[in-house]
Amino acid sequence: MKRFIHILFCFFISLVSLCAQPSVAYQKVEARQNALDPKWVVYEAQTVDKLVGFKIPQTQAPISIYGGWKTWQKEATGFFRTQKIDNRWWIIDPEGYPFISKGVAVFNPGRSVNQQKVFDKKYGTKENWLKQETQMLRSNGFNGVGAWSNVDVLKESENPLVYTIIISPMEMYHSDHIKKYGGKYKEASWQNYRFDLVMVFDKEFDVYVEKAVKSIVKYKDDKYLLGYFTDNELPWYNNALDKHLTLLAKDEQGYIAAKEWLDQRKGFNASITDVTQEDRMAFTAFYFETYMKKVTTALRKADPNHMYLGCRFNQDKEQELTNPEIFKVAGKYMDIVSINHYRKWEPSQDLMNNWGEWSGKPFLITEWYTKGEDSGLPNNTGAGWLVRTQQERGLFYQNFTLELLKNKNSVGWHWFKYMDNDPEDLSTDYSNRDSNKGIVNNKFEPYLPLLKEMKIINDNALNLIQYFDKR
Repeated sequence: MKRFIHILFCFFISLVSLCAQPSVAYQKVEARQNALDPKWVVYEAQTVDKLVGFKIPQTQAPISIYGGWKTWQKEATGFFRTQKIDNRWWIIDPEGYPFISKGVAVFNPGRSVNQQKVFDKKYGTKENWLKQETQMLRSNGFNGVGAWSNVDVLKESENPLVYTIIISPMEMYHSDHIKKYGGKYKEASWQNYRFDLVMVFDKEFDVYVEKAVKSIVKYKDDKYLLGYFTDNELPWYNNALDKHLTLLAKDEQGYIAAKEWLDQRKGFNASITDVTQEDRMAFTAFYFETYMKKVTTALRKADPNHMYLGCRFNQDKEQELTNPEIFKVAGKYMDIVSINHYRKWEPSQDLMNNWGEWSGKPFLITEWYTKGEDSGLPNNTGAGWLVRTQQERGLFYQNFTLELLKNKNSVGWHWFKYMDNDPEDLSTDYSNRDSNKGIVNNKFEPYLPLLKEMKIINDNALNLIQYFDKR
């Protein structure tokens, strides 16, 4: 009885203490989808300076050569891996130290004529660019680069940033396949897959997987490589079974595979009228696993040392992100689940918990950004939010990453991207045409108000994890 009273008393004291916490007035930020959207919406931005009881320490933990923290050490395998410790997932660096991936995607010295002119004048050589910009990233707390970065230049550094590689076997196959249709399908969304179906059942795709992985052999012993992505934002929709059965010709490999699957599940001569929602979810898992088996088999054969970081699920298409069957399959093959996160002001704790529970693996946010109206760019394209200033871009960054650091399944984020779009470069896809996505502009000038806010989070990521875990 005394123990019960003691527990009740402690609970009461905790409740009183919680209720006594001062209400926090977070900063308000106006945002809209793009410059064509007339409606501004006010959001709250949680920032480090408003965290009750958190103080930025005067000294930080020493950093390993890879950007991990020398606070504790686990088994050093010589390559990056993951480990769950006290219910929190970590990346473990090659020396055995805890690591959270804080990266910038598309780290390269530009592609347009205008960008090249500025590059030649400012840097002269790729070596000079690499030295200066690597230092800029490190000084602002970043420890790596994301997809589509110039890794072969990066590898020339004596102490490179940790990097990732993206290979795109389905994109290679898809690009060649659509040529006979004149380059565009009438029945496709923005990804341009016919009927939004990924052609995983085509035997010809297997050849493209082998082609895609040939080039990665040269990276298999590199300790600075975090891991590999395959493809990007493939359409894993929950109605894939219906589309395979009703939209494809009966001699197409996708139809044949779907019909065989349905017959085995429901009995011979089953039809679309026999399909239930449970069947649809199960088929989506089978369909997705067909892709997973093919790409991971080839990857592991070419490089058994490095992690597979997944195929970059797309936040805008929530069907896959709320499908437990998809995540169960992902957990069987991925070391880290990669997710591109758009059109949400901040990630949902409940959904992030589901991702970890369903997959049994950690996740990495591999694309996200917001644009600033003060950049002078049109900002009509791209899925990221539009805010008024660079400083407010930084407030968005803090609010978003604080939610990630709270979640024990999150092992990092890659901001999209290093440099702004060049509106005059019409060779890019439409979503990368005219917007302020970069941490530097087209003249390689850093957005200092943005970076100031980013640095606060990046430098204190470990301290913030410890703060949230204690609470």
